Amino acid sequence: MAAPTLQQPSFLLANLKADATTKPLPQRCQDLVKIIDDYPAKELHFIFPWLVESVFGSLDGIITGWNLRLLHSRSNEYNIVMDFLNPSGPMMKLVYKLQAEEYKYEIPVNYLPGPVKACIQEGVLPDCPLFHNKLQFPLSGLLTLNLALNPFEFFMFNFASCLIMPKTYPQGQHGCSTDSAYFVLVDTYLKYFLPSEGSVPPSPFSDSRGSVTAPSPRSSSVPFAGYGVHSPSLLKHHIFHQPSVNADPAAQEIWRSETLLQMFVEIWLHHYSLAMYQKLQSPQVKEPFTPTEEHVLVVRLLVKHLHAFSNSLKPEQLSSSPSAHSHTHTSPLEEFKRVVVQRFVQQKLYLFLQHCFSHWPLDASFRAVLETWLSYIQPWRYTGEKTNPQPDQNRTVPEKWESFVQENLLMYTKLFQVFLNRAVRTDLVNAKNALMVFRVAKVFAQPDLAEMIQKGEQLFLEPEHVLHHRQPRGYLTPTQGGSYLSSRQKVVTDMVFRVKSHVYALEGQDCQYKQMFGTELRGAVMKLIQIIAQARQTAKRISDHSSEVAANTSFLSWFGLGSSDLNNTFSGAEPEESGECLKKTHEFLERALENLCQIFKLTQGQLTQLISNLGSSQDDGNGKQLPDCIQGENGLILTDLGRRQIINGLRRFDIQYQGDPELQPIRSYENALLVRLFYRISSLVNERFRGHMNALCSRPDFLGRLGRHYLTDPDCTTKLKHSPISQRGLERNRQPRLSLRLLASYKTILLLLLFYIFGALLSFGPISSTLVILAGGFLYGLMMTLFGDKLKTH
Repeated sequence: MAAPTLQQPSFLLANLKADATTKPLPQRCQDLVKIIDDYPAKELHFIFPWLVESVFGSLDGIITGWNLRLLHSRSNEYNIVMDFLNPSGPMMKLVYKLQAEEYKYEIPVNYLPGPVKACIQEGVLPDCPLFHNKLQFPLSGLLTLNLALNPFEFFMFNFASCLIMPKTYPQGQHGCSTDSAYFVLVDTYLKYFLPSEGSVPPSPFSDSRGSVTAPSPRSSSVPFAGYGVHSPSLLKHHIFHQPSVNADPAAQEIWRSETLLQMFVEIWLHHYSLAMYQKLQSPQVKEPFTPTEEHVLVVRLLVKHLHAFSNSLKPEQLSSSPSAHSHTHTSPLEEFKRVVVQRFVQQKLYLFLQHCFSHWPLDASFRAVLETWLSYIQPWRYTGEKTNPQPDQNRTVPEKWESFVQENLLMYTKLFQVFLNRAVRTDLVNAKNALMVFRVAKVFAQPDLAEMIQKGEQLFLEPEHVLHHRQPRGYLTPTQGGSYLSSRQKVVTDMVFRVKSHVYALEGQDCQYKQMFGTELRGAVMKLIQIIAQARQTAKRISDHSSEVAANTSFLSWFGLGSSDLNNTFSGAEPEESGECLKKTHEFLERALENLCQIFKLTQGQLTQLISNLGSSQDDGNGKQLPDCIQGENGLILTDLGRRQIINGLRRFDIQYQGDPELQPIRSYENALLVRLFYRISSLVNERFRGHMNALCSRPDFLGRLGRHYLTDPDCTTKLKHSPISQRGLERNRQPRLSLRLLASYKTILLLLLFYIFGALLSFGPISSTLVILAGGFLYGLMMTLFGDKLKTH
């Protein structure tokens, strides 16, 4: 596009909309770069909302935008899009250009996270300062409220919302890849606006006033500690009587960092309030929001980066007391690092993980949630220190992290309890599920971590009257008549206060805390250990059985000398339950048992006793008994014990295919064309001669027995317990019929081909060979009819 002459904004927008349907994306990006450089902010202001929507999609998900979540590095458009949306790229230049003119863009309140929207509609000020002073009151009332956001906030709101928009993916594609353009952009924005080293780069655009100003600056009298604290102020009173706030010049450098983080946390995590989560415990309540695996992976990326960002705090500032900090000695970015995890992320991430732990399906996709949790509770993994790596079993948690463990106590104890509830209901014979149990046990078994958690629990359980008794003396210094002992009491009192504040803020004042190392949870751990031992035995038994079957299966069995029962393919075995996966399962569960014993101080004798008690209640490992059931009106009903036996592979029902054998799915060893052809032929024959076949097979003499050998399935006489419905289906399938499906098997075709080749070598023609094969088949049936019963008895 040539250098454009200035047009009316409506024409510029109309031209861009027309180009969006005719020009390829690379060409459109080039045109946009030129427009952003050449046009003034006054005219770019009109195209900005449309441009943001065309890139990230509409908030209702109808417009897909550039599909950043499906755009991968293999695409030709990937580099062009990444350059355009880079933090120093043309799109962000447009944002800063509009930011300098203080334009505002509206977002309907209905697109805010549930708890925020509920607060606003109830007339209560949300706890996040991001939404303060931004409400627009239309004449129609609260139900059509809008938020007026500045360009940077508007851009980040749409970028963050892009992750949770409903998407319909094309067949064969999914959105949980960590190499998508969206995932890489999140990582890029985090590193740029929340740098672990150096400071946030200044805006690349400067207007006539010299710089881009912060939209809603934080007053120097408003510390970060106030963030995240709920205010009961009425909304209208707050909006119309907002006191003026003088900007702290030093805070100018981080307003973008604060805005980006608050927007990510609110849009990605703040979907569950404490009251809402408590309501969700009822199964009748519909979930307001269900995160996807892709969503959780991005949240984990955020958690890992925030740990690295916070851990980059300079040691001398980290060791100083909070009261010693002031804006004259500490930069706003360093102060931001100090409080970023506790003030901005902790509470919302806790409720987010609580919901995922309780509602996520019991399958391997839970690994994303699990690793997000484990990343949060191990901040020492993201310090960036280049130390000599230690073996996992010897890696000690440094003492300096004790305060983090105490101030995040529920992240360790409560979520561990919820994980236990999942683990006992999970199929631990599956290697992926066994790996998750091993991962949790391995993390909590790190030296000194269990002791730190126990100390945190002891601080929380400190009686209130002891606390009040200590506190007056705790704040006396030695020069005021106190002692160094009272100074230590002050430290203990402060620690108790922090732990109690953390628990009450996340669970409410009336919470009933269950100790991780208490009697009740110890019993749950014992139950998990028994289930792990059961699953380990089952994995070993299945592995041994598979090895025996493999050893007994020779090359000749492929030619028909082995079992050809089609029902064997319906045994319910998963790909993860065979071969190397079972060996991994056994290894994971073995190491998980060791780690759990280390965490909860179980001796080898106690573990042996648990497993021996388990063995005495089992069925000697044969796995052939039915699961524990009770007899109901319509058949067998599983008990809770029976469900656990099935989940862990201890017992199983004898599952067989009970439909029409001719309509079973076509196998990989069958020719699909021949299966369909022979089914049509046999169906015509059966329809035409049904009466004759029934009459023949109903005869009690030798001809009747011979007919039943060829025209009925001998496996239908197997005695199994069936439901009334399946019993009626079996009666229909037992009718005499001709089945030619065996001839569609590649095994049968190869055998016939070998017979014809062998016949040709003996100078037999095709007709003669066919007659020999038919005669052989008839003689085989004759022999089985005469002597089949005797062979079965032997």
